Amino acid sequence: MKTHTLLMPLDMHLHLRDGVMLENVAPLSTFTFSGALVMPNLVPPVETLADVRAYKGRILAAAPNDFFEPYMTLFYKNYDKAFLESVADDILAIKLYPAGITTNSEGGVSSFDIEEMRPTLQAMSDLGIPLCVHGETDGFVMDREAEFMNIYELLATSFPELKIVMEHITTKEAVAMLDKFENLYATITVHHLLITLDDVVGGMMQPHLFCKPIAKRPEDLDALLSVALEAHPKVMFGSDSAPHPQHKKESCGCAAGVFTAPIALQLLCEIFDQFGKLSNLQAFVSDNAQNIYGICPEFKEVILEQRAFVVPDNYNGVVPMYAGKAIGWALQDVE
Repeated sequence: MKTHTLLMPLDMHLHLRDGVMLENVAPLSTFTFSGALVMPNLVPPVETLADVRAYKGRILAAAPNDFFEPYMTLFYKNYDKAFLESVADDILAIKLYPAGITTNSEGGVSSFDIEEMRPTLQAMSDLGIPLCVHGETDGFVMDREAEFMNIYELLATSFPELKIVMEHITTKEAVAMLDKFENLYATITVHHLLITLDDVVGGMMQPHLFCKPIAKRPEDLDALLSVALEAHPKVMFGSDSAPHPQHKKESCGCAAGVFTAPIALQLLCEIFDQFGKLSNLQAFVSDNAQNIYGICPEFKEVILEQRAFVVPDNYNGVVPMYAGKAIGWALQDVE
C-alpha cells in the first residue's frame, strides 16, 4: 500500500471559533497538525493582550493531550507602537478584514487611507509583525479579489519591509502578484484547489462548498494549482476551515465557510499525488510556512496511506466538505 509521511504539518489559516464549537472542532486540527495560525474574528474580536492569552488558553484546554502550537493573531485596528511592543511576543501576525466583508468582520477596516494606517503598519514593519489580509472589496462577488490587487500594491509599495500575506487567494491575478512584490506572500486552501463556482451553484446549490472568497473560474483554479503543486516558496497551506452549525449552513442565509480541518491532509495528498507532485507537499504544508514566518513547530509525524476513505457525514455536528463521499487517501498514523 502506498504511503506518504508529512513532518510538522501546519495550517496557516484556521478558524476554531469559541465555546462549545471550539471544544468540538479544535481536537480535529490539533490531532494531525503541529500548529495553526488562529483567526481572531470572534465576537467580540481578539483585540487585547488579555484576549490573546485567554483565547490561547481555551484552545489548549480544548485539546490538552496533543502537541500543538496555536499561533495567535490580533484583529487589525490602528494600534500604537507601544501596544504592539507589549503584545509582539504573544502573537505571530495581525489579521486585517475589510469591514463587513465576511463572517464577524463588522469591526474591520472601512477605509484604506495609508496615512491613517501608517503608524500601525510602520510599527508592525519595524517589529517584524506580519500583516495577514482578507483581500476583497465590496464589489461584484466574482471580481472582489481581483479588485483588491490595487490595495495590495499600495500596501506593498508603501511598506516594503512589511511582510504581507494575501489570505486564501482564489484568482490568477493574486498568483501574478507573488512575483511582482518581494514582500507579498499567500495562503491557499485545499477547497480552492478542487472546486470552481460551477461546483457550488452550477447545479443544485451546495451549501457546504459556499465560502468567502467564493470559488472562481477554471483558469483561476489552474493558476492556484500551478503555484501550489510546485510549492512556490511564497505560498503555504492555510485551510480557512470554517465550522458552522449544520442549521446555519443548510438555510436560506447559508453561512460562508467550508469545513475541511479533519480531511485537509488527506485531500492534499490526493491532489498532489494525482499530478505526480507528492514530493512537493512537505514544502507546501510546512516548510514554506516555517521559512516565511520564522517558526519552529512541535514535532509531529503524520503518515497517510492511499486507500478509499468515506468522509463522515459530520464531525461533532459539523458537516465537512465531501460528507459521505469517498476520497483516495486516509490517515494511517500520527506520532
